[in-house]
Amino acid sequence: QVQLVESGGGLVQAGGSLRLSCAASRSIFRFDAMGWYRQAPENQRELVAAIIRGGRANYADSVKDRFTITADNAKNTVYLQMNSLKPEDTAVYYCNAQDAVAFGGREHWGQGAQVTVSS
Repeated sequence: QVQLVESGGGLVQAGGSLRLSCAASRSIFRFDAMGWYRQAPENQRELVAAIIRGGRANYADSVKDRFTITADNAKNTVYLQMNSLKPEDTAVYYCNAQDAVAFGGREHWGQGAQVTVSS
């Protein structure tokens, strides 16, 4: 029903920046929360950043002060600005959204975007 489409991944040198985008097929006003997860080949999928209704953002300790999550309701899009990238940030990054209970309470996932950071 709801589609999430990620873009902005790629290869970057350590210390560089990338901006990931997640475009939703309907208004993000109907979500209770949106976020970004990542999964490296040797690890479980982990939460990187999330933004909840009201605008409060949460970050994993490993990315705090380097990554910023923002939302643009007019564009139905959530962004993840990634600065000062490190090789350990290399992973597939997945967009996630949770419907408000009034709109069904379902969870949605994007297909993933590869981020590779060279040393």
